[in-house]
Amino acid sequence: MSLPELPPSFYWTEASCGLVLRCRPLDAVAPHVFTTRRLALASDAAWRRVGEAVGSAHVATLTQAHGGRVVILRRGLPMAASRPEADVLVSNNPEVAVAVRAADCLPLLLGDARTGTVAAAHAGWRGTAAGAARAAVEAMMSEFGVAPGHLVAAIGPGIRPCCYEVGRELPDAFAAAGHARHLIDRWFPSRESSLRLDLQQANRHQLTAAGVPDAQIHDCGLCTAMHLDVLTSYRAEREGAGRIAGVIRSAGGSVRPPGPSPR
Repeated sequence: MSLPELPPSFYWTEASCGLVLRCRPLDAVAPHVFTTRRLALASDAAWRRVGEAVGSAHVATLTQAHGGRVVILRRGLPMAASRPEADVLVSNNPEVAVAVRAADCLPLLLGDARTGTVAAAHAGWRGTAAGAARAAVEAMMSEFGVAPGHLVAAIGPGIRPCCYEVGRELPDAFAAAGHARHLIDRWFPSRESSLRLDLQQANRHQLTAAGVPDAQIHDCGLCTAMHLDVLTSYRAEREGAGRIAGVIRSAGGSVRPPGPSPR
């Protein structure tokens, strides 16, 4: 089977959990994967295989609520026994990988080589309206002293404007959440009398607004609804859709950060 083409910053590879997607610039910062539909995330054994792919015996996940709440995992502190309700996990603990699940929503992974801090964020339209991407960066800054100019971000597979027709009420929901109208107009392109939502552009704008350099934000360019042989889409498959995961683990802060050194 021919795999979807990728930009040079991403590549397909095999891991303990099967076929996965990785981001080359993020490789230099933290172990990570975006899983594919080849692995059903329906058992503890499946999640153990995901953990093995990033060198961890434990994977922390959330009860995702389509918002912007952040949960912090600190080095040396135990992992919560239950899955808290949130959509962003931020961690500097190399013993626990952090993960979000998606089936059209964007899985976002961020890493800082200097402090070893990583984040996984789940951003559908509600999470994007709630500013989940920006909340991830701000939590990394406030909790672990991350400089946003050192962050590397990877935008995983998600539904693209080609397949994401939305209602006319959504731009107003974004405006009510405080987003500027000139940005909203860019995030909701019209096509053939229908309104679309560009989640990738919206989240890239939020990351750059939080201080992440645009050159350090890498987008895999894959639409989940267009590649059902390797990905999964709730909009295309409804209740039959599985989930993919974006997973990342702190490398402990031993790598030189990208970009210029702070003055």
